[in-house]
Amino acid sequence: MTEMKPHYRSVPSDNRRWEGFRFRPGDIVISTPPKCGTTWLQMICGLLIFQDPTFDRPLAEISPWLDMVIRDRAEVFALIEAQRHRRFIKTHTPLDGLPQDERVMYVCVGRDPRDVAVSWDHHFANMDLDAFFAARLKTMGLDDLADLAALDPPPTGETLEERFWHWMDNPAPPEHTASSLRSTLHHFDEALRASDRANVVVLHYSNLKADLEGEMRRLADRLAIVVPEDRWPALVEAASFGRMRERADELVPNSTDALWKENRRFFHGGRGDQWREFFGEEARRRYEERVAALARPAVAAWAHADWHGAPGAR
Repeated sequence: MTEMKPHYRSVPSDNRRWEGFRFRPGDIVISTPPKCGTTWLQMICGLLIFQDPTFDRPLAEISPWLDMVIRDRAEVFALIEAQRHRRFIKTHTPLDGLPQDERVMYVCVGRDPRDVAVSWDHHFANMDLDAFFAARLKTMGLDDLADLAALDPPPTGETLEERFWHWMDNPAPPEHTASSLRSTLHHFDEALRASDRANVVVLHYSNLKADLEGEMRRLADRLAIVVPEDRWPALVEAASFGRMRERADELVPNSTDALWKENRRFFHGGRGDQWREFFGEEARRRYEERVAALARPAVAAWAHADWHGAPGAR
């Protein structure tokens, strides 16, 4: 495989871990920015593929995050290679940083960036950083952390509002940040530019919340998966946020690495709208100016509203 560009490299991930990976026809790559519904889409894909509400292993073992650096890459490759079911693989790398294969389906999900910012704040607060860095030390060391932190400063601020604006104003390039407004909008842009390809599916978090069954059926159709009608009710219920939260121990990312202070807190509630508490007129204007500086109008409009495949978003 030729070297992929750009090189997306941050504290938790590195897209060059994809180099040498062997795709199979029908593989599914779930490519989303953090906190945009990644685990939700992994769960939905698993339900559609296995057509059973329960799995025989933790979701993170069935659908690993390939480019996360805290697991040995050879072990992750071997884990995926040993699978005999239709494979679905997690990544937070945008489409322009992934190997492209016409036999593979790429599923991308977007969400209102203001909700993403709040959800990221909850996510970061719930992470056991000692456990994360101990795992990273074993696989690749910590010598690069200072350089990465200089490019992408960690969250600061005593209040949610302060940390919200840190995420919004983070100037780090998309290639070198774990999560920010800039990287999130860039990821959306890459997905929308590719949305007319037969092997790219673009979903929106708000549509999944509004019509979970309809969006699951639409995804099944795009993935060429036939689900018997009598199985749909159980699968849709299993994909509901409340049901997933009840099964947090088996569904949280990296469940075998003990990265979370509380597994159930990972599923914070499917809400991220706490920004409304401090989002007055001045904040709205500041936010809109920042978005306008970072994204095409079509991308900005899509990110903040329901979307059903309108051509203007491309």
